[in-house]
Amino acid sequence: MQYRLLPIFTFLNLALVATHAALPPEVYWKSVLPTTPMPKAITDILYPDWVEEKSTSVNVGKGGVNVHAKKGGGTNVNVGGKGGGVSVSTGHKGKPVYVSVGPNPFIYKYAATETQLHDDPNVAIFFLEKDLRPGTKLALHFTRSYNQATFLPRQVADSIPFSSNKVDDIFAKFSVKPGSEEAQIMKNTISECEEGGIKGEEKYCATSLESMVDFSTSKLGKNVEVVSTEVDKETGLQKYTVAPGVKKLAGDKAVVCHKQNYPYAVFYCHKTETTRAYSVPLEGANGIRVKAVAVCHTDTSEWNPKHLAFQVLKVKPGTVPVCHFLPEDHVVWVPK
Repeated sequence: MQYRLLPIFTFLNLALVATHAALPPEVYWKSVLPTTPMPKAITDILYPDWVEEKSTSVNVGKGGVNVHAKKGGGTNVNVGGKGGGVSVSTGHKGKPVYVSVGPNPFIYKYAATETQLHDDPNVAIFFLEKDLRPGTKLALHFTRSYNQATFLPRQVADSIPFSSNKVDDIFAKFSVKPGSEEAQIMKNTISECEEGGIKGEEKYCATSLESMVDFSTSKLGKNVEVVSTEVDKETGLQKYTVAPGVKKLAGDKAVVCHKQNYPYAVFYCHKTETTRAYSVPLEGANGIRVKAVAVCHTDTSEWNPKHLAFQVLKVKPGTVPVCHFLPEDHVVWVPK
């Protein structure tokens, strides 16, 4: 599902010209976080490709969650596959089946749909913290992210409406046809951003890198580490072994930011006090190495009892820590 970029480019290019004097996002980062390196997930999307190549198209549906049309009508949305992200299997036999994403799996108030599980409940992005140890084997499918939506300077992003009450204005600005699949994707992203979080969760949708920095540092302070999953080479589904060197990142609180489907970079960020983040070295059966980031939620008592994680792992809310690896274009902030 692709957006035609020319109207988007025309609108945003004029906005960028009008705000050329604004502090570049990477300069703002260095001014606030002078000793914190940017993770690859952020450096990869600092600058829009259309600054160099005006004919480039923006794909809203691809990335950690991708969207493609089914034959005969309808839409299939899934984590992993061609669009990037990660699928996890606990080592079942038979043909691998990807977990479809109806509701966003990173929003824990949502119940899973029947189609998310397909016909094999073992395939998911979720696993148990007790399995996060050297020697554990998981069937994983890491792919490079194709969600090429890039950051806008805050001054530009703040000038563009981002509200369910203004969707008609938003569609007009981006020349998106109301009622189209693109329009529905954008409406879903805005709606998810506007909904309240679960108890104990502080959430915020960052429409610029600067706003992500401000939200995250307001919750964790400025002495932070920012990490993302790094995949050297795209591979198909294969066995990965958790290698020695699993590292628990400091503290039991974190801000996790999930990239959303939108014409420019928007991140759904949420902070909880019951989160443990890990850096996890993985070695693939074909020799490929992945520097993965995993997040474990130690208190899931407020999650929807029918959330995808509970159906896949066969556990109940609030009983055991629930973990998931992060797609390549998501970001974790933790105190140093």
